[in-house]
Amino acid sequence: MVYEYDYLVIGGGIAGMSFALKVADKGRVALICKSGLEEANTAKAQGGVASVTNLEVDNFDKHIEDTMIAGDWLSDRAAVEKVVREAPGQIKELIKWGVNFDKKEDGTFDLHREGGHSEFRILHHADNTGEEIQRGLVEAVRANGNIDIFENHFAVEIITQHHLGKVVTRRTPDIECYGAYVLNEATGEVDTFLSRITLMATGGVGAVYTTTTNPLISTGDGIAMVYRAKGTVQDMEFIQFHPTALYHPGDRPSFLITEAMRGYGAVLRNLGGEEFMHKYDPRLSLAPRDIVARAIDSEMKLHGTDHVYLDVTHKDPEETKKHFPNIYEKCLSLGIDITKDMIPVAPAAHYLCGGIKVDLNGESSIKRLYAVGECSCTGLHGGNRLASNSLIEAVVYADAAAKHASESAKGYELRRDVPQWNDEGTAHPEEMVLITQSEKEVNQIMGYYVGIVRSDLRLKRAWNRLDILYQETEQLFKTSKPSRELCELRNIINVAYLIMRQAMDRKESRGLHFTIDYPRSTENPTGTQSVNTAEKK
Repeated sequence: MVYEYDYLVIGGGIAGMSFALKVADKGRVALICKSGLEEANTAKAQGGVASVTNLEVDNFDKHIEDTMIAGDWLSDRAAVEKVVREAPGQIKELIKWGVNFDKKEDGTFDLHREGGHSEFRILHHADNTGEEIQRGLVEAVRANGNIDIFENHFAVEIITQHHLGKVVTRRTPDIECYGAYVLNEATGEVDTFLSRITLMATGGVGAVYTTTTNPLISTGDGIAMVYRAKGTVQDMEFIQFHPTALYHPGDRPSFLITEAMRGYGAVLRNLGGEEFMHKYDPRLSLAPRDIVARAIDSEMKLHGTDHVYLDVTHKDPEETKKHFPNIYEKCLSLGIDITKDMIPVAPAAHYLCGGIKVDLNGESSIKRLYAVGECSCTGLHGGNRLASNSLIEAVVYADAAAKHASESAKGYELRRDVPQWNDEGTAHPEEMVLITQSEKEVNQIMGYYVGIVRSDLRLKRAWNRLDILYQETEQLFKTSKPSRELCELRNIINVAYLIMRQAMDRKESRGLHFTIDYPRSTENPTGTQSVNTAEKK
């Protein structure tokens, strides 16, 4: 089946829905969701949204400086200034769409402070801010008559000149996107979605790792599709591991213990009950995430343990329950009363700072294709994301992309000579166990060799093992009818390759990329690592 739209949005989190709402009055919008609209990673964000709102003590310059420091001076200052200065306006937009943020009795925002922030500037809704944002946006999207929602639809590939029989390489100057081939899971057929403008908002890559706080739908689909279409992907080596995921063996994904709890006063301790952050950073438990995650990793290895503790027992019990009701209930369900017991925690893959390279308008290196949210690389995060900067980045860039795309769309026509998906001669793969087992192998490779601490030897070993899985999976894809499981495996392998490749290219310890072969320099050189010429995968 062929569908025609003005705007095709792939991904239903805060980035995709914000963009859809902003362009819905300019044309017809198709919103593609690989699962249900309520299941996006946005809903898992606990901490909140960073924005300067209390001008008596805070200002834009402080927020900009905090972001640059956290990003290890690799952040693009123009992107940082854009997000920080436009944040208050986008907060008003979220509130207009029905999102609620906690306030004090005097009507001002109840602001939190998190690691790396010099002031209290985190707007939140208890400890389930993402869920509240998702709720508000879902209601607004479902009520908009110009947005058609396609749930349980999986984007397989974006459509470019390649599908018209033309040779496209990473040196082709004008690659264009005409829409996407999308798998309808109900029918098993791959439909053709044609569009003037396509937006990629597919989220992160956490499912590449065994231990992650991301929902397991975070398989890097948009990044993999754009890379296969010869688009530029950048900074994939910077994987942020959240320092404090609840340690409960067998859970996948891991339950997140928000950084706001450390801002509230929680203290990290080893299994002997001793504080340890003073050995690693003068900011103690409020140091940026990369430092805290490495400190915990070091303590675990030093003592031969698989977790540490987060201690909030010294705080007022009723205040703790009020600020962190969901964490309290979750831990209590496992026999942990956080007002009396320390919380077992360990780092888990949490956020990707790189992705599809975009400009200040959110436009990728492929014409007519935009990327917003965690799948994009705007330059805001640099080597390490400052806590709670991601949700506000998503809405600021969704706004920029919507404005630019709505003007650009006027000059683009639908490309109706695109051939429909051809899977003639293929069959459903009989050995589904091979797909699930291959995914587990990728998870193990990434966890063992491309984790918090890396080395040239580990990365080379990972490369060699991944290459075998890549060859097997590509051959299976060529001979099989597309399925969500097979496509996700293919995307996971592509993304793992990009993380590995760009980690190998960065010959320094910087931000979230820490390698024992290149001790950290005291200098702050500028520059980024990107893959835009490699043709291997």
